[in-house]
Amino acid sequence: MNDSGPVPAQTRVVLVTGLSGGGKASALRALEDLGYAAIDNPPLDILEELVRRQQGRCAVGVDARTRGFDAEAVSATVKRLQADPAVRPELLYMWADEATLLRRYTETRRRHPLAPQGRVADGIAEEIARTAPLRELADLIIDTSDLPLPALRRLVERHFGAESDAESVRMVVSLISFSYAHGLPREADLVFDARFLRNPHYVPTLRPLTGIDPEVGAFVAADPDYPEFFDRLAGLVGLLLPRFVQEGKKYATIAIGCTGGRHRSVYTVERLAAALARRIASGGAVSEWRLYVTHRELAREGNNAAFLAERSVPPDRSEARQNGKDDDRCGREGPYDDGDAPAPVRAQEA
Repeated sequence: MNDSGPVPAQTRVVLVTGLSGGGKASALRALEDLGYAAIDNPPLDILEELVRRQQGRCAVGVDARTRGFDAEAVSATVKRLQADPAVRPELLYMWADEATLLRRYTETRRRHPLAPQGRVADGIAEEIARTAPLRELADLIIDTSDLPLPALRRLVERHFGAESDAESVRMVVSLISFSYAHGLPREADLVFDARFLRNPHYVPTLRPLTGIDPEVGAFVAADPDYPEFFDRLAGLVGLLLPRFVQEGKKYATIAIGCTGGRHRSVYTVERLAAALARRIASGGAVSEWRLYVTHRELAREGNNAAFLAERSVPPDRSEARQNGKDDDRCGREGPYDDGDAPAPVRAQEA
């Protein structure tokens, strides 16, 4: 007989792993501030028992510093926990690109755990290889290369805070606009390219504006190929997201890029967000989704509010209807106004 008593239903457990210098400690501190019992670097042989004994939410840091670290063993532990109906495990993988990790180690003057006497770059390469199975298994991957600490804390709060505890939340959908010049969002599940469309950057009156401004939206929407492009994009997303849910995915990230990440991609993300917001508002299984929008390059201009703006409510139907018609390409269960935009976050002008 177990004297410790039954484990409370759906004890939430976040296992934080990834690359040294990738932000694991910051993520653990953010989780601790959210009320999680934070445990960093416990011995692997007691990890599962430690998790099962918790009487509340807990976050556990597991990485290459752990004695006897074995990614396959950690993966097996995660899978056993997933099979336990009393536990709700999630694997969070933290990382950054090599240049950022090298800079961080130079600034802190710390030794890399896998290269105490050698080159930091060699330690980074070895750790990437060792943790690759965990990255494949991760529920959420966070790239901190260009992520300010306040934005990281906000991201952790959105994914693991009180609102996300509700069992009804089946999937978090993140839409990201980005510039190809600054690289792909590495956490993206789907990436679409909007660079073939006419570029507002070459129109002097539109250049200082963004895809949130109606003038830019009208210009992009007037491209003769845009209607078919958006039709196909929204249709594909509408087809794939329910299948992601069937596969058990908790997070889906869709990235749309253009040259500068300020006009075409921003406008298209806003329209897709409006489509998904309508679908969520229409009811049914998709009403359990949560929707977030990030305009990466606009946030880089200095406005952190452009990062991870929640779109959990449908757009205001009283706003301007640029295209003058309803559309249900991405929301088969209910129409939305094609030209509506959910109360947008305006980016600071460059």
